[in-house]
Amino acid sequence: MVVSNRLIRIGSRKSQLALVQTYWIEEQLRKYYPNYEFQIETMSTQGDNILDVALAKIGDKGLFTKELEIAMLQNRIDFAVHSLKDLPTNLPEGLILGCITERENPADALVINEKYKANNLSTLPEGSVIGTSSLRRLAQLRYHYPHLIFKDIRGNVNTRLAKLDAGDYDAIVLAVAGLKRLNMDSRIHQIIPEDISLHAVGQGALGIECRANDSKTLELLNVLQHSETHYRCIGERSFLRALEGGCQVPIGVSTKIECNILTLTGMVASLDGKTMLKDTVSGHIEQAENLGYQLSVSLRNAGATEILEKIFAEIRP
Repeated sequence: MVVSNRLIRIGSRKSQLALVQTYWIEEQLRKYYPNYEFQIETMSTQGDNILDVALAKIGDKGLFTKELEIAMLQNRIDFAVHSLKDLPTNLPEGLILGCITERENPADALVINEKYKANNLSTLPEGSVIGTSSLRRLAQLRYHYPHLIFKDIRGNVNTRLAKLDAGDYDAIVLAVAGLKRLNMDSRIHQIIPEDISLHAVGQGALGIECRANDSKTLELLNVLQHSETHYRCIGERSFLRALEGGCQVPIGVSTKIECNILTLTGMVASLDGKTMLKDTVSGHIEQAENLGYQLSVSLRNAGATEILEKIFAEIRP
């Protein structure tokens, strides 16, 4: 089979949100490259197929990316579109993060059952059941709201909303970015402030992964690179990498850039919500990777290593 040098094959998970994000990338590239043909190839990942086990119990290495990465390495697709928060910080040999797109709001959102529409996180009755599959959200919310009950919830956004509306949960926590991309802004009851819940590393941004030696694809993707988001996420991913944490570890971040100065705040918390460590570092954006490392050292010195080792012992297969 002869593949045209103007045919670009894009890999995506099959979920509705993944496809919305991938179609958006395709649309942007078509604007810049009207003479190219773009073809989307979909596939299911381990994280999509195992829905009866908590994410943290499955493992954190390529849970939503491995199958797409194999396809790239086998030259079946040219690049893959990921929610950056799902992309491991250490990529397989031969693959690189080719582009980071402009970030949507990275905050977490509270979505609430109709019976509690007059409430927010701080006023929900004791014993209210909150659904989340994220250990990061779980640990932070337990720290601030120990009187609430937290239960795991799996499935795509529509499945989770259906469980909420059926009364299985009193509220659930989802990413603002995902709800906005699915045109479900109306379901956002409260955007959770960062002093309550720092967001996941890379949350709200799309990361495009491709082969390291594919100069043609790398050049194509360069038009989608967003400089501010790039530096913010490079700092965040460096912090996570240095702590040896995957997407299913209670590590949260917040970043901002003003006058080329990157300010990076990081958090590590215990699963029971009784211990939370936070610190902040700042420096020039060109130092983003080093800043992430500096922040990890600071939190390790404050006790993060012990917290994470206990969590790894509890959840890792």
